Amino acid sequence: MRFLAITLITRSPDPQTGELTPTAERFRQVLDYAQYAEELGFDGFGVGERHERPFLSSSPAVWLSHLAALTSHIRLFTTVATLSLVDPVRAFEDYATLDHLSGGRLELIIGKGKGNGSAQRELFAVTEDDQWARNAESLDVFRRLWADNTITYDTRFRPPLADAEVWPEPLQRPIRIWHGSATSSASIDLAARYGDPVFSANVTNRIGPYAALLRRYREQWAMHGHDSEAAVGAGTAGLSVHRRSQDAVAAYRPAFEQYLSAHRRSGAVPAFTTLDEFVTESSALIGSPQQVIDKVHRYHEQFGHSVVHVQAEPGGLAPVAHRESLALFQSDVVPALRYLPDPPWGWGSPPQVSSAATARQETATP
Repeated sequence: MRFLAITLITRSPDPQTGELTPTAERFRQVLDYAQYAEELGFDGFGVGERHERPFLSSSPAVWLSHLAALTSHIRLFTTVATLSLVDPVRAFEDYATLDHLSGGRLELIIGKGKGNGSAQRELFAVTEDDQWARNAESLDVFRRLWADNTITYDTRFRPPLADAEVWPEPLQRPIRIWHGSATSSASIDLAARYGDPVFSANVTNRIGPYAALLRRYREQWAMHGHDSEAAVGAGTAGLSVHRRSQDAVAAYRPAFEQYLSAHRRSGAVPAFTTLDEFVTESSALIGSPQQVIDKVHRYHEQFGHSVVHVQAEPGGLAPVAHRESLALFQSDVVPALRYLPDPPWGWGSPPQVSSAATARQETATP
């Protein structure tokens, strides 16, 4: 099993002062957590994509390019890239460039845009009715470009492409494209059709709806006749690991209060109304190392997943307590779960260099 630390780079008022952290400072914090995740031994670091408040993560390709320069071996994930909102040609150019700059450490998780709120849709002239069609078309254009960066495509949502050349060619061919899945079967069905892995959000609800979607994914996978084994990743709703479970729960209480406050402001009904219920019934990893190990096992029994993500940043916890949680998670939890299978294709294998790039390298060799 492999483990990621991820962030959406939220910027919310300080619960004590009510003031917002300056953007530059928030960015420095994220860079620090990414480097800390690599130091601790996490397998990957992810930056999501959002285009409305309270998020500062509108440019994941820029973020991951910078992190590629600051890190040496951790894999770099988009968690998720919202292909329904952006031009797939431009997205290909950005991520093909990042693929080279990272030395082939790029992993793509794509989606139509979890939480595609009205502000995002209005900004990009995307509607609730066409967002899934946009996502499917953008993915198809993106995949075709990744396989061959000359393309002809009679597109619906962007100007048609006729023998268009798009550069640079990527380093990894093929590249893994995960499909982020929340509550809709559309992402599941699209992933199964292409034979791609799925990453379940697994954050908002209890285990049942997510397990049902993943069962559907494997059914669809078999229906499409794929020979390889399906791969699944799963998120978690929070992290607080301490030697004593009482300390872990106490440390998480401020974060849970923020969770309830956010629901009150939005008028939404929270899935979990008490901290005890959240600790036992949500996917959050809160407790002693053994309790966290047991919960991952419980989810694995229903998901069969091979990758887990945790929150890279405090998200309402005291920063020192969160860093200690990340360290204890790596030292006492991860080793006990490593025996669970990795994704079926292996992990961190050398990228396949495109034939065109190889030819140019050979020509340039004295």
